[in-house]
Amino acid sequence: MKILFLNGPNLNMLGEREESLYGQLTLSEINSLIQKKADKMNIQVDFFQSNEEGKIVSRIQESSGLVDYIVINPAAFTHTSIAIRDALLAVKARFIEVHLSNIFSREDFRQNSYVSSIALGVISGFGHQGYLMALDALSDINK
Repeated sequence: MKILFLNGPNLNMLGEREESLYGQLTLSEINSLIQKKADKMNIQVDFFQSNEEGKIVSRIQESSGLVDYIVINPAAFTHTSIAIRDALLAVKARFIEVHLSNIFSREDFRQNSYVSSIALGVISGFGHQGYLMALDALSDINK
């Protein structure tokens, strides 16, 4: 099994920004934890982060037929990007949406997601553990 972990804008600033919401780990440290767990589970993982919507759309399109699943944290694009939603639909991506913070306990505008309704599931509010939970869920689904 191969899983693409996609991260949206400002997640490259993890470990520096709003630690009370997003934790102290950097994205690189989170990716390392994912990689270690995936290796133990014999799952291939790939990582991509961009602050640019078009690059995320292109990476989704490029992944078609090359990955079994996507784990995506669209970050701020969660609430604004029809283009990311359309890309996921176009390639018939099977994916889990992950958020470090609980988007449902935050500002009203953060509670709207353009991708949740087409996701296999949504994991929100568990910090970096959400990515590891997604890995476990996809491993179980794929059995």
